[in-house]
Amino acid sequence: MHLIYVFDAYCGWSHGFSTTLREITARHPDLSVEVISGGLFVGARRVPVREFGYIQGANAQIHDTTGAQFGAAYERLIADGTFVMDSEAAARGFAALREAAPHRTAELAIALQRAFYVDGLSLSEPGTYRTVAEQAGVDGAMVAAAFTEPRSAAAAAADFQRAAQLGVTGFPTLIAAHGETITAIAYGHASPGQVEERLIALASR
Repeated sequence: MHLIYVFDAYCGWSHGFSTTLREITARHPDLSVEVISGGLFVGARRVPVREFGYIQGANAQIHDTTGAQFGAAYERLIADGTFVMDSEAAARGFAALREAAPHRTAELAIALQRAFYVDGLSLSEPGTYRTVAEQAGVDGAMVAAAFTEPRSAAAAAADFQRAAQLGVTGFPTLIAAHGETITAIAYGHASPGQVEERLIALASR
């Protein structure tokens, strides 16, 4: 069995799922985790955050449900409503990180969301990926350069397509691939205990 985690770096509920993802991967170091970026804010949804009147209310709900923190730097970044969440750029950046450290993708996904939601760093800036990479002990210059390379754009597009093929309609979605069967074991929110129970049930089949 292995896990497939479909998230969007600009999705607050994905940020809220970080604790569960961290705990499950720590409990099961033997389980490989494939991390795929979704396309939440693309096309017509790639607009200034002022267009999404629910952001602050949603963040409060995410905090209350998951305990996820939203930093002061993040609040300052979105305060005037002009910031644009561009999921294609975030997916390119994550692809660059993933390429640099393919066996640490869950860890890097969590770190990338922290960079935005806590540290207030734009996921459209190459420097953000340099920072995240360097904090993880990865070559920051290489990752920042890869952010703008065509291969990262191609990887982002492939991620969006893969998410659609998997039938994912919202983020985050955690999937267990067991033989030829794929089963969604978390959608939106689930505690580590709930995910653990579902993994045990699948393994016993």
